[in-house]
Amino acid sequence: MSARARGAGWLVLAALACGARAQDPDVPYVPTPPAVVDEMLRMAKVGPGDFVIDLGSGDGRIVIAAAKRHGARGFGVDIDAGLVDTARREARRQGVAARVAFHHRNLFITEIREATVLTLYLFPGVLAQLRPRLLAELQPGTRVVSHEFDLGEWRPDERASVKVPDKPYGEPKSEVFLWVVPANAAGRWRWRYEAGGGRSVLTEVTLGQRFQMLEGTALAGGRPARLESAWLRGSEIRLRVAGEAGGAEFAGRISGDTIAGTARLDGGGEVVWNAARAAGGSAP
Repeated sequence: MSARARGAGWLVLAALACGARAQDPDVPYVPTPPAVVDEMLRMAKVGPGDFVIDLGSGDGRIVIAAAKRHGARGFGVDIDAGLVDTARREARRQGVAARVAFHHRNLFITEIREATVLTLYLFPGVLAQLRPRLLAELQPGTRVVSHEFDLGEWRPDERASVKVPDKPYGEPKSEVFLWVVPANAAGRWRWRYEAGGGRSVLTEVTLGQRFQMLEGTALAGGRPARLESAWLRGSEIRLRVAGEAGGAEFAGRISGDTIAGTARLDGGGEVVWNAARAAGGSAP
């Protein structure tokens, strides 16, 4: 995996804002340090069931490491045909050619829907162009990992610094960012649950969403209630609602316009939770 134009310095950044220039094979190639590769795969929790796609794969080291050390499958793409050939030879040498592939291809026209993990080492201007595709095309729960640069307003779920003593530019460290693609949780959700003592509570929560961040309002038993917390990671959601009838923490998984999970009651006990989206909302 590579970042383009490291050796040419930051003056090249403006030129790289356009997608075509971002993949100019004349721009110097700088490989991702091994320690950073390790941290990217660790943060993404790559395992045998994963399919890793690396956009700008360079010599293929990330996809190869994912296959050899973690049993994953996947492919990488790069605009430099020579680097693609190098990656293919290295995959054969390390015995993972049956699990990985490398393509001489423009990353902007690469199909990414198959990814469960997507890895990146690209400049901010390129990432800004890719971000709408990541949210629209990747399935909720897909992990996106970037070396050095973030995705702007889409705040990472995790971030780590890795020591790189021999880094050829800047400080002797690299940043690694992780995002989990969020499901669309926006809208008005409604459910009924048994709160104990023979009480059945109709609850309604209206959520606004910006990336994985949620906020909203709640009703319980037809009266205003407090939405004390709202958390989303991939398709997993947790909500805490407190009202006159008591409080409960709801945890479940979003599937389209339904949520299925469990509710833990403040008074003790756990009950089944099933919610339906009564009115839609939009999320970036």
